[in-house]
Amino acid sequence: MTDRTDMHIDDVAPKRTHDFGDLTRAALSLVGAVIVMVFAVYMGGITSGVESDVHTAAQAINWLADIPSSVLQQLATVIIVVTVLIQLMLAREWLVTLTAITGMLAGYLAAWGLSILICTTNRMLAISVVSATTLLDSGLLPGIYTAMAAFLTTAGPRRIRSSVKWGWNILYATAALMVMLSWHSVSGVLVAFFAGRALGMIIRFAVGTRSTGIWGEELVNALQDIGLDVATLTRNQELHARVRSLNASLDDDLVEGSRIYDMRTTSGKRYVVSVLDAQTHTAGYLKQLWDWLRFTGIATRRDRNVCDTVQHHFAMLLALSAAGLPAMAPYGVADTEESAVLVLDAHTGERPTNLNILTRDDAVEYMRFLDVANRRGYTHRRITPDTLARLDGGIPVIAGWHNGDSGSSGANIALDKVQLLALLAALIGVDDALSAAREVWGEQTLLQIAPFLQKVAIPSPTRALDSWDKQLLKTLQTSITAMADDEQNDVPESVTLARFSWRSMLTMLLVIVAVVVVFTQLKPEEIVAALRNANPTMALICLAFGLCSWIGSSVSLGALVERGKRRPLGIFMSQVAGGFATVSMPAGVGPAFVNLQFLRKSGYRNTTATAIMSAVMAVYYLAYFMLLIAIGLFTGKHTLSGTIPTNTLVIVLGAVGAVLAIAMMIPPLRHMIMQQLVPVAKKYFTQLLNVLNQPAELAVSICGGLVQNITTGLAFWSALLAFGVHMNPVETIFVFMLAYALGSAVPTPGGLGGVEAALTFAFVAVGVPQGVALSATLLHRVVFYWLRIPLGALAMQWLNRHNLV
Repeated sequence: MTDRTDMHIDDVAPKRTHDFGDLTRAALSLVGAVIVMVFAVYMGGITSGVESDVHTAAQAINWLADIPSSVLQQLATVIIVVTVLIQLMLAREWLVTLTAITGMLAGYLAAWGLSILICTTNRMLAISVVSATTLLDSGLLPGIYTAMAAFLTTAGPRRIRSSVKWGWNILYATAALMVMLSWHSVSGVLVAFFAGRALGMIIRFAVGTRSTGIWGEELVNALQDIGLDVATLTRNQELHARVRSLNASLDDDLVEGSRIYDMRTTSGKRYVVSVLDAQTHTAGYLKQLWDWLRFTGIATRRDRNVCDTVQHHFAMLLALSAAGLPAMAPYGVADTEESAVLVLDAHTGERPTNLNILTRDDAVEYMRFLDVANRRGYTHRRITPDTLARLDGGIPVIAGWHNGDSGSSGANIALDKVQLLALLAALIGVDDALSAAREVWGEQTLLQIAPFLQKVAIPSPTRALDSWDKQLLKTLQTSITAMADDEQNDVPESVTLARFSWRSMLTMLLVIVAVVVVFTQLKPEEIVAALRNANPTMALICLAFGLCSWIGSSVSLGALVERGKRRPLGIFMSQVAGGFATVSMPAGVGPAFVNLQFLRKSGYRNTTATAIMSAVMAVYYLAYFMLLIAIGLFTGKHTLSGTIPTNTLVIVLGAVGAVLAIAMMIPPLRHMIMQQLVPVAKKYFTQLLNVLNQPAELAVSICGGLVQNITTGLAFWSALLAFGVHMNPVETIFVFMLAYALGSAVPTPGGLGGVEAALTFAFVAVGVPQGVALSATLLHRVVFYWLRIPLGALAMQWLNRHNLV
């Protein structure tokens, strides 16, 4: 044991901490309040049912109903406030006492203000939370719960103060009694609770909470538990001051956000001690959660507590040493309830490198270091300028592995290489960085990581460098693509890294629109009535025609796919999956999107896949208009011809031409169009002409398009037969196709609403009774829209499992 009389401890008591966990809990409380209010307004049956069950269970305590509710509330309030304040004052927690009282008063004021706000803005919500002892005015919400929740939250946490723990229990019991005796409503109590909890958390964050981490002699005791007899322990007043004093910045493998100590043992050995407190860990955990939400397809760490963080960091440093890589040598880990301690050998320290004098040879060494780690499955996850370090001998090393992980996937390894390549390209130039990468990693690896060269993959400290160029990533991508062209290799298609992007936001918007449209347009009672009155045999025939339309579209696409890449079952499933895509996209757009993704996964590059998809759409519309013209010429039918907006197409083409002409008159826009858009358009049209310049395949594709269009029209003919209406099938196809084209122009998912209206109106115009026309339309839409949604979802899952979409 260490003689405490000879020990020197130079430490500073931890200051009050602004715990970001308090803000997180405040946000969750606000979300809870919103959910309760939504349930109260739109799902009143559920809340009424809960209250009814509670009242039934309360029959055993009906004798309490004779006691005035105000007496119970005042009794509970006095007990809670007095016991908590006594404990706080005995502990001389004067600031916490003042904060708790402030929270209580703010809680009463918040309940008053929120009550007025609800009563004046949403009367339906006010009625749903009112109770027997509250009124539709400033007393709508029971202030006792808001005030006491804010009071106990600011006086907490409950794990270190028994009076706060029992105060919460008394408050919960009081709320339950009030609800059971019908004095307060469930929704009113919950909204008041959540509001008080959120208010208390915000106040607690603003004032700060006393740090509960170990320091001083408690830290010495923890170090003794892992075999270290402390002679001197000195606190660095600034974070990572041991390396900041070198007038440079280094992510030096000390635990991020920790307190740093220099320690010497009684045997003369020197160590660096890194202490991470639970309260400061919250910010790091929230950042990990944000990365988890922000990235898709990329594994990210989520260390829920300080012990997990420090022990994982310890394991990473040991793993690097086992791989033969120079890194800071860890001694051990000591864990307590509120802090975790990492001890490192002070003689294996790293120093920052001078970023202004980096050479190509240095880049080669950094890339070799990372390559060795990646080959063992270790990834860094956040390579920034601060992680480029040197050992005492000047050996280049990568530091800061506390965010790293082992057993990493190929995507995480690619991200590591992309981050280092982009950083070195910004520091020494693109040509030297690529030359070093070709030497160490090889061209094939560069081709594999090219799809990950995206802004979201590059940490912000790298993008903040003075030498960073916004066009750097594009330059790197172009240079690597040039390698692919030279070697007759293919650059893999770009991967999606960011979960939140303009594309994902647009997709989310389309899904929201789809849900709104579906729920507003779906009328189950009409659909059920139509299906119940339909002839079962003809309804099955309608379903069979729907299957045939899938076969036709499969033939149309498959004919243009190369024989070596043609997978009949996959092609058919992609057409089925198109029905699921229509739920969030306008008619025709969803299947085209699925076709494009399927072609990419089948081995086609973006331009070729787009050309084939465009050719399929061209074939479909060519077959569509061929049928319309043929039927119109040979049958003399011009039904609804007057409804065709003959001037619309001319107006649209004129507007497009005017916009293009104006753009070409502006030099910067003209330069951008000629340099960037025209080459891409030329390449695309060349690919499209190559696809269309195949007479045999094109003929088969057109036949598939004809089958698809004819069977879709015959499906509606069978739907009419299902309700006893006999029409000429050719005339039915003509009217159906014309009306469907008009209805599909409505920019809703699958033309929902517009198609139903157009088909009903069209067939009523040719003499079909309105009720029958509507019923036939609903039956057809069940087969060609509603039923295709679940079947398309199953097909999409199949395609995902086989990596075909």
